[in-house]
Amino acid sequence: MASAKASFQTIMDAAEALIQEKGCRQTTLQDIIRHTGLSKGAIYHYVSSKDELFALVLKARVEQMNAKFGEAVTRPDTSGLGSPLKLIAEGIIRSTSHQDVSNKIFIYLLSQMDNPKIEAMVQDMYHFTLQTCTNWVEIGKMHKVIPAEVDGAKVSEFLTMFMYGMRVNNTIVQGQSKMTAEDLIALMTKALG
Repeated sequence: MASAKASFQTIMDAAEALIQEKGCRQTTLQDIIRHTGLSKGAIYHYVSSKDELFALVLKARVEQMNAKFGEAVTRPDTSGLGSPLKLIAEGIIRSTSHQDVSNKIFIYLLSQMDNPKIEAMVQDMYHFTLQTCTNWVEIGKMHKVIPAEVDGAKVSEFLTMFMYGMRVNNTIVQGQSKMTAEDLIALMTKALG
């Protein structure tokens, strides 16, 4: 099983590298096959299309941020929400940059929502992100760093809308956004207070 996980990670890493080099539209599954040295069958064992692979890369990025948040909030040296919020804010700033692979994938998939399969992938990603944000709020409540009366669903929707809006904004302004991690921490603190 470890080699299957390693093969899939190799595919994901290759997709990210190729997207960074060529962009989403120009990256093909054939490119990924060449880059990884895996067979066509090995690639198709995991995904049925490049779009599905790209959506999985996007989802993996959210899972990575979630894992880091979980570690930060449960660390014994962490008191309060400052460190976990900083981690989330820095992750959001990084992932919404117009140069970040996850943002490139997001914009690429968003531009193809007239395709029902891609629309379903984007909606799945939205719900996954929303659920992840809700989990962050609930973990914060559990550790008593977020007030119990905070409506996790509303705060999560706000964070998701804000993050998706930043993705589009940063794509348009190409790195000229003035939003910093500190600005985002202040907004999140206000939303959670």
